[in-house]
Amino acid sequence: MSDNQRLDSPLARVDGHQTVLVLDFGSQYTQLIARRVRENRVYCEILPFDTPVEEIRRRSPIGLILSGGPQSVYAPGAALPDPTLFEVGIPTLGICYGMQIMVHLLGGEVERSEHREYGRAEVEVTDPGLLFEGLGDRETVWMSHGDRIRDLPEGFRVCASTTNAPTVAFESSDRKIFGIQFHPEVSHTVSGGEILRNFLYGACGAEGDWGMASYLEEAVNRIQTQVGDGTVLCALSGGVDSSVVAMLLHRALGKQMVAVFVDNGVLRKAEAQQVLHSLRDGLGLPVVGVEAASRFLSALQGIEDPEEKRRIIGHLFIEVFEEEASKHGDVRYLAQGTLYPDVIESVSVKGPSAVIKTHHNVGGLPERLGFELIEPLRLLFKDEVRQLGRELGLPEEFVGRHPFPGPGLAVRILGEVTPDRVSLLQEADAIFLQELREAGLYDKVSQAFAVLLPVKSVGVMGDYRTYENVVAIRSVNTQDFMTADWSPLPYELLGRVASRIVNEVSGVNRVVYDITSKPPGTIEWE
Repeated sequence: MSDNQRLDSPLARVDGHQTVLVLDFGSQYTQLIARRVRENRVYCEILPFDTPVEEIRRRSPIGLILSGGPQSVYAPGAALPDPTLFEVGIPTLGICYGMQIMVHLLGGEVERSEHREYGRAEVEVTDPGLLFEGLGDRETVWMSHGDRIRDLPEGFRVCASTTNAPTVAFESSDRKIFGIQFHPEVSHTVSGGEILRNFLYGACGAEGDWGMASYLEEAVNRIQTQVGDGTVLCALSGGVDSSVVAMLLHRALGKQMVAVFVDNGVLRKAEAQQVLHSLRDGLGLPVVGVEAASRFLSALQGIEDPEEKRRIIGHLFIEVFEEEASKHGDVRYLAQGTLYPDVIESVSVKGPSAVIKTHHNVGGLPERLGFELIEPLRLLFKDEVRQLGRELGLPEEFVGRHPFPGPGLAVRILGEVTPDRVSLLQEADAIFLQELREAGLYDKVSQAFAVLLPVKSVGVMGDYRTYENVVAIRSVNTQDFMTADWSPLPYELLGRVASRIVNEVSGVNRVVYDITSKPPGTIEWE
């Protein structure tokens, strides 16, 4: 960016760092925008779309980003910000619906398009301006819209277009306002990172002074301020998220933290013993182990609905935690490893985004917890949590573990959860993961697991007809777990896994491989 093209902006700071604010209008990708900003070493926070302009001024951000959203700006009741937002003088980028908001409120016109655009598209860059500086004349982007810009407000110029939409990017350098119809935050937009970087460093004057080490320092300070001289009970599953939370709390609070690991009967094979040994002996964390398998399995008897499974498990976890807390004096706080993908799929907390499913950490807990929650990872993605774990000194055996859902195998057993079905799935899952490790592929895929289906199939073993269970195996590749592609595992590996499961796991006579991406599916089956 040349000096005469760089736009002046105040070097505002929050906790010592320049800050960009994202206003959430309901896109499922809103947090992904924030993640991309943080990847550029710029601190970023998300606020509701109707945050008062006075509050935005008070925070003094160096830039604003308006997210996408599911609505039409001209529809009754559409989510719209205060129009004076565009008079503040802060460099502002509108993405998809955010771009249409700018046009709608600044005197232009948005209309329904005759041809909706969803998926990959080629855009022609007619005027690079600031956002497309250094890029080519044509760019591959990811579209998701049914409306288009008919007329731009006065003083704006078109920067890019497609055959279906004459305006897919515009800017007004005088007003420091920029708009793009596509989503630069998703990996399918090839130059999305460069476009965001041009906005951050060219328009906003970012210095790039924030990183995970900064987040660690700030998280420790926040926890110490919130807890004071109190005691925190940490819900520990042994997975990446809860292990990072436990290490973070131990760093911040020392003996004021008690980690509780509950064997709920729906863990992976031999996991309870492995986790307790590794965390106690390997990391020196004060971990209390609670055997509660029969308690959980009894409560799940006869339950098939996945939301009810989550609710039951969430309630039982809290009961166990309350019982353990009573043994350690006045414990007022419960810490857990909730991540942003858990939140956005469970409950719309920032804007009008759609609820997909309840996560036990978020929507499955009783309304009256009896604890004050501490969720220091709530605005992080999985890869960011792993970065934080490395900053805390967690060994790779923990940092690199595949995610495991809080409700455990209960939501990987479709239908009723029984001790026999749990045992069957544990064996099948262990075989799949063992084969992945021996093939050197465990660390190259993001998550892999087995699912027990609620159907049976006819088979032949020896000279006898069988009618037994079907197991699905699933492996996905993803950066952020908001979207994911199925893993193209070698046929030889899949064949070996299927053969071993059918031959070694009593009660299974068929194995299938799930090749559904997210979306339209979710990573877990329930």
